[in-house]
Amino acid sequence: MESINVLYLALKPEADDSVSSIRNAVGRNIHVTCDPAQARNLLSSGDFHVGLIQFEPFDENFFQRVIGDIFYYPEGSSMQWVALVSSSSMENEAVCRLIAEYFYDYHTLPFDIDRLRITLGHASGMAGVRRKVFPRTSEWLNKSELIGSSPAMRRVLHSIDKVLSYDLPVLITGESGTGKELAALAIHNHSPRSEGPFVAVNCAALPSNLIQSELFGYEKGAFTGAHQRKLGLIEKAGGGTLFLDETGELPLDLQANLLRFLQQKTIYRVGGHEEIAVDVRIISATHVDLEEAVRKGRFREDLYYRLNVLRVTMPPLRDRGYDIELLAEYFLNSFKKQNVCKARQFSRRALKVMRHYSWPGNVRELKNRVERALVMCDDAYISPADLGLEEYSPQPLALNLKAVKDQAEKDILHRVLDQAGDSVVTAAQILGVSHVTLYRLIKKHDIKLQK
Repeated sequence: MESINVLYLALKPEADDSVSSIRNAVGRNIHVTCDPAQARNLLSSGDFHVGLIQFEPFDENFFQRVIGDIFYYPEGSSMQWVALVSSSSMENEAVCRLIAEYFYDYHTLPFDIDRLRITLGHASGMAGVRRKVFPRTSEWLNKSELIGSSPAMRRVLHSIDKVLSYDLPVLITGESGTGKELAALAIHNHSPRSEGPFVAVNCAALPSNLIQSELFGYEKGAFTGAHQRKLGLIEKAGGGTLFLDETGELPLDLQANLLRFLQQKTIYRVGGHEEIAVDVRIISATHVDLEEAVRKGRFREDLYYRLNVLRVTMPPLRDRGYDIELLAEYFLNSFKKQNVCKARQFSRRALKVMRHYSWPGNVRELKNRVERALVMCDDAYISPADLGLEEYSPQPLALNLKAVKDQAEKDILHRVLDQAGDSVVTAAQILGVSHVTLYRLIKKHDIKLQK
């Protein structure tokens, strides 16, 4: 088998025979460490195809560090991870959930060289496919406040990475509290307009009779109380970015004025007759289903298409798996730096309740509950009661690893076929498989080709 680069992260110093077993399977290009931080440094300096992580003995705190230090790290975004785990550990719900959410495959200990060689070969091949389909997220990620390593957040980061350099309108959708303004800031701060202003306006918070003058400004004497000229938010954002939050709440008459600005790149102040050119990028956000609003006549179709040139969809927190713990720890550490408190960390029960809670308020609710917990906690460990979640009992999690792998296989087939324009020949070349194999997979997943 062609030698592949492997990063091996162990829970404790490995015996020589364990490393030797892996070297026998993959060659000598293997780097071994017991420290997640060192593993991250290795990722930044080496081109790894596959990561191996030992689950024995299982330590949940260790894996929370792994998630934060490695899976969140851009350099590891195209790698495929394989878990080394015993049959007994597979009876542990937390182990199964980790493997299902973050790993390409798992290898049951003790080592079986032939079986391990096949697993790592497939993982290496899939890593190559991911490099083609998901280009590596650039260094802007390390400088943003967007935190997350789940598949849902990786898709968000990939979308943002693609829109950074294009000076076109962006529409950010998602439920309230999912971080739409943070995404807008990330786009602005790492775009060619980063030296210009970032002006945010909440369209839902402004009285409808003031939105016009707030956005477009007004001339002296335009109305009672207009004692001097005032620049509007659009003009103030000149050379930078105007972020329109809750765009779905704009009244129809203002939608027409905003559409004209997007088409002409000019505005008139209220009470003014001079046409003013403004160079600004529009990023809008909404939790409203704008397609439905268009169908019901509450939102202009032409404006919708002007705003929805590029799109980023923020996932709800309940779909982000272990990001919940990652974000909770981030907020906990941030608040601890600002306040003196007894709490040092979350109790196991608190972590379990947070995993299973539905988070209707998303990241904003999580942040508020963690802040509340630091005030209410009288112990070193934050409890479910401190979070205000004592009434929520975790539901049993039913996982089927085969189903998870099948879904991942189906997703990558859809993406590659889309990239290849549904050409089986081209898709097979990208995937590095035969036409017969690809047809078998297409039939297996009941994928309908367009041609």
